[in-house]
Amino acid sequence: MNKHVRISGTSTASSKGQVTIPKPIRDALGIKDGTPVDWDLDGDQLRVRARTRRLVDFAGILGNPLGRPVTVDEMHEAVLDEAAERYRRTKR
Repeated sequence: MNKHVRISGTSTASSKGQVTIPKPIRDALGIKDGTPVDWDLDGDQLRVRARTRRLVDFAGILGNPLGRPVTVDEMHEAVLDEAAERYRRTKR
């Protein structure tokens, strides 16, 4: 979302404390059914942030450390090596 765009809306809290996020704001933030929303209160300022990005969205952001595709066998070997190392640490 472009941080310079200003979108506003009004909601009313229900007796259960539920608030509906206005549709233009949901659309701008990409909020869909089940999207986690974080609420932060700092003094009299309330910040609401939608967590619309998933871990998989960050895949590859740092590039491949090997500089080449990794085979399934290499992945299995790496997982087994890490599991063995963790096991050794618990036995010390």
